[in-house]
Amino acid sequence: MSNAPASEFKRSLGLLDATMIVVGSMIGSGIFIVSADITRNVGSAGWLLLVWILTGVLTLIAALSYGELSGMFPKAGGQYVYLKEAFNPLTGFLFGWSFFSVIQAGSIAAVGVAFGKFTSYIIPALGEKHILFDLGFIQISAAQVTAIALIVVLTYINSRGVKEGKWIQTSFTLAKIIALAGLVIFGFLLAGNRQIAAANWSTGFKLEGLDAAGQLLPYAGLAALGAIAGSMVGSLFSSDSWNNVTFIAGEIKRPERNIGLSLFLGTMIVTAIYVATNLMYVYVLPLHDIAFAENDRVGVVASQHIFGDSGTKVIAVLLMVSTFGCNNGLILSGARVYYTMARDGLFFRQAGVLNRNAVPGKALWMQCVWASLLCLSGKYGELLDYVIFVVLIFYILTIIGIFRLRKTKPYLPRPYKAFGYPVLPMIYIVLASCICLLLLVYKPKYTWPGLGIVLLGIPLYYFLRDRIISNPHPHSDIG
Repeated sequence: MSNAPASEFKRSLGLLDATMIVVGSMIGSGIFIVSADITRNVGSAGWLLLVWILTGVLTLIAALSYGELSGMFPKAGGQYVYLKEAFNPLTGFLFGWSFFSVIQAGSIAAVGVAFGKFTSYIIPALGEKHILFDLGFIQISAAQVTAIALIVVLTYINSRGVKEGKWIQTSFTLAKIIALAGLVIFGFLLAGNRQIAAANWSTGFKLEGLDAAGQLLPYAGLAALGAIAGSMVGSLFSSDSWNNVTFIAGEIKRPERNIGLSLFLGTMIVTAIYVATNLMYVYVLPLHDIAFAENDRVGVVASQHIFGDSGTKVIAVLLMVSTFGCNNGLILSGARVYYTMARDGLFFRQAGVLNRNAVPGKALWMQCVWASLLCLSGKYGELLDYVIFVVLIFYILTIIGIFRLRKTKPYLPRPYKAFGYPVLPMIYIVLASCICLLLLVYKPKYTWPGLGIVLLGIPLYYFLRDRIISNPHPHSDIG
């Protein structure tokens, strides 16, 4: 076998593989946790389900809109390419900078540490409370080391070729779907309680806060809308990363067809699973127990009700499978963005080279190092608080880009056009913008730091362009 680097990606991923990347990247540990915070914010079974349904509708509209862009630009880089083509290189870079510094690396770190935490249910020595090193200014737990080990192993596997990453992604995601479906079915069959369900549904669609004593606290004026927006931070984050499949367009067969279709199928599958899982929670657990589950781990409490004493281990294994597959999808797809940025002269040149296995090996390892440092820092949780606001901003800009490209580049082939254009894309832009504005007002700790991280990319763009990366890659189209 030749040790020479490959010159281009290999198109070896079919529709099933692409769909499993969408589903696998979306489903991590959020569905087992964030329903607690949502319930505390909205105070009723009806609104708990509505928040998840609204999140699913928004995600589906965005995914259907992205289908047009993926057909126009069926190459590696996805959203970075769309923003660059619709606006300018700076806009694309701001996404890429935010993606590398916070969105993708922070998600990889957080999902990795979640894997370590849930592994400790089976192997207690790997828990976050087991401190391996105390250096004074930083403490390193066994869960953090486990997270780094997971990230390194998955990075190594994906550096061996896209087929290896594909095998892990498809098999683990299928196992995850089957296990979640089983959890929902067994929940209804073994632990479903009509009296609990009736009590929960008696709250109807009232929108009120819920305190630890079980008292409902009415909202005044626009605070109710702020509560909905705040609730959706968790559900939107749990439904994020659906766009990861667009980053690997260069390795998907018939990308003009399969990317749009995989986005639709994947987001539909996940939305159905999320709504069904929350419906099961409502039929198994009193609303108070959902809202105030220990450490917000609603899935663990529900599993204990369903499977008794063994429930904790059952959910732990399911979560290990879920977070393992989720991180594989994040690691596999993320490096393709840095690769494309490097080819444009907007990232370190070494990231823009494929190894002999036709994958961006150096970009994968750069991502691995930064995500591992975030694991050690313990700051990944704080970074993720800022993610969803930043993500929404770029989703809004990308969908605005569809309107812009229709005017500026009408000659480009569009094998698939955004479903419901212009109405559905405009609905997404309006609703997502409203959520962002409400978060700015009612959840400033989530929003202003995230906005600061994005804006920090502006001087960084000019510094990198003019100093560190003065010689763009030979295939760059950035002047």
